[in-house]
Amino acid sequence: MQTFMTVAYVVAALLFIFGIRRLRSADTARSGNSLAAIGMIIALGVTLLDQRILSYWEILIGVAIGTVIGAYTALRVQMTAMPQMVAAFNGVGGGAVAFIAIAEFYQIRTGQVAGDNTEVFFILAGILIGSISFAGSVIAYVKLEELFLSGSVTFPLQKTANAALLLAAVALGVNVLAGGAAPLASIWAIFALSLALGVLLVVPIGGADMPIVISLLNAFTGLAAAMSGFLLSNEVLIIAGALVGASGTILTRLMSSSLGRPLNKIIFASVAGASPASKQDEEEKPVNAVDAGDVATLLEFDADSVIIVPGYGLAVAQAQGLTAELAEVLESRGKVVRFAIHPVAGRMPGHMNVLLAEADIPYDKMLDLEEINADFPETDAVIVIGANDVVNPAAKDPEMDSPISGMPILDVESARNVIFIKRSLSPGFAGVDNPLFYREKTMMLFADAKQGLQDVLSSVKSM
Repeated sequence: MQTFMTVAYVVAALLFIFGIRRLRSADTARSGNSLAAIGMIIALGVTLLDQRILSYWEILIGVAIGTVIGAYTALRVQMTAMPQMVAAFNGVGGGAVAFIAIAEFYQIRTGQVAGDNTEVFFILAGILIGSISFAGSVIAYVKLEELFLSGSVTFPLQKTANAALLLAAVALGVNVLAGGAAPLASIWAIFALSLALGVLLVVPIGGADMPIVISLLNAFTGLAAAMSGFLLSNEVLIIAGALVGASGTILTRLMSSSLGRPLNKIIFASVAGASPASKQDEEEKPVNAVDAGDVATLLEFDADSVIIVPGYGLAVAQAQGLTAELAEVLESRGKVVRFAIHPVAGRMPGHMNVLLAEADIPYDKMLDLEEINADFPETDAVIVIGANDVVNPAAKDPEMDSPISGMPILDVESARNVIFIKRSLSPGFAGVDNPLFYREKTMMLFADAKQGLQDVLSSVKSM
């Protein structure tokens, strides 16, 4: 039986590795996800065969409840809410690791299992990292869902408070390792301090940086899971946790580089978002407001090359089908149409790629920032649909200190004509006004993304 379990765990681990590898490409991502899911089923099934498990019924009930909740949530979630779902599921994982560590400590204290200082260290690390991941993920969820704590929430001496919480948790951990007084009370105190630290680390982080924070918290959960694997002598948990921790760390580094935001600045130096423009400000700044007919005329007679920039507004309106149809009509009239995808368009890497793929837009027409930025000066028209932060020239303003300062953007301002399909002049998720709205060559079509595209498409077809 032990040999069978070891082989099964190796198979599960290989499926995890190959599954993650296939996630590198949109063409193979679906099969990669399926391979990883099969690996998890194998790992779960083999774990249930472990004779150390005392109550199968309790575990099976938990599995059934979790399966129903997970399947229902995954089937019901909108693509626009995918970051929130990732944060929520990640938080559940971190919390589970923390409670497993606490339960294991109780077993050691009551003599049910043997334990030394090495195991106690893994318990303490699991509680600390898992609790931070859980609390931080909860705050990330409520921020993205815009329930409360939106924007950057700061208070005086915030960094000092964070440092004090961490030092207190470490001191209590040293007390437990040294066999000091009240070890059980110290464990629960570490748990509480870690929860508070998780909250305080995430509340000051603005919307522009939230995808990076989710990725970092995901890495935390993976690391905590690996700690649990060492604690429980479970090889597949060590491997899976290490994979998640490593991949999450790499993704975090790549995203922070793509946004031009050093990770230490994101975590330890919060920047408050700019205040949204008031109604009076909007009225005082002249814009070139147009209707669908004006946009169609430009596209038909003055644009041989067109780049479409999708944003969160397109995702909310579920307008990807109309976007694909407009591109098809323009191409049928000899226009060259491509799509520019920013790394964090839609609040999450790959978000826009998935939406456009749902509308059967070929992957080779979706170009990332590095591939397409040099082409904007030679482009006749750029259509920005429900996006703001990823095309905002304010990110390049050296005198401005905002959540998007230094972030690489799509250089749509260098195109010959820029068309925004947007409901209003309100700023994007980062809360920073876009000076491009007020440029002479910018056309503002004030409409919901779906209705605006439908009107433009009808006007183009009628020409």
